[in-house]
Amino acid sequence: MFAQQRHNLIVQMLERQGSVSVRELPSLVRASPATIRRDLEMLAQQGHAVRAWGGVLHPDVAVSESSFVEKARTAAAAKAAIGRVAADQIAGPATVFVDAGSTTLEAARHLVLRPGLTIFTNSIPLLGLRCPVRCRLVALGGEVRHLSRALVGALSMDWMGHLEFDYALIGASGLESRTGACTTEMLEAAIKKEAIKRSRHALLLADASKWDHPAAIRFAAWSQFDLFVTDARPDSGARRLLAKAGVKLLPAS
Repeated sequence: MFAQQRHNLIVQMLERQGSVSVRELPSLVRASPATIRRDLEMLAQQGHAVRAWGGVLHPDVAVSESSFVEKARTAAAAKAAIGRVAADQIAGPATVFVDAGSTTLEAARHLVLRPGLTIFTNSIPLLGLRCPVRCRLVALGGEVRHLSRALVGALSMDWMGHLEFDYALIGASGLESRTGACTTEMLEAAIKKEAIKRSRHALLLADASKWDHPAAIRFAAWSQFDLFVTDARPDSGARRLLAKAGVKLLPAS
């Protein structure tokens, strides 16, 4: 495949998916890792792509993604309320997966105080909480994604392949009323998808600002969640869609 053909294919994937893992690209475009690195450098110089830890982003996705600190400061009171209500839905003893995210972290602040729980997480902020941890807390292995402070990649996915959860607490970067929950990064999307697949009960935690503001990568349909905890009730049309998908809506306000 000629260089321009590879570049066009990578750009098309970014426009379609929002991000692509560097590990995937050699097989997708039939080129060596060294060639892929040169291709990505060229695309970044031309403004067609943005290099990120473990992958490459479409420029629109890169601009739209905030750091973990910025996310934690946004709608802080709403996220605290959502976290408290979500934590109340967890009946112990149980095994719980807590996703990397600022809203799921608020639920974890309550859950780590419960001796009967085992919590698995890819969230570095959760692992570093400065409060008494009375549960069994287990970190997934993986590469550090510095922007979101999440552990991701092949090692994390390998861990996930050996685990089953009673509950999975999942965050989202955006929500689309008809299609479901979205995020901005493919490696994190893979972890979320696998956690939902391996849990008996999947809980979506997201504040109202995410509603009808989808991100680039959809990782789950509404029907894959048992419960949606948010700080404000969506309109009647959205509530009907959620009810049709079998999702229980639990307002935290």
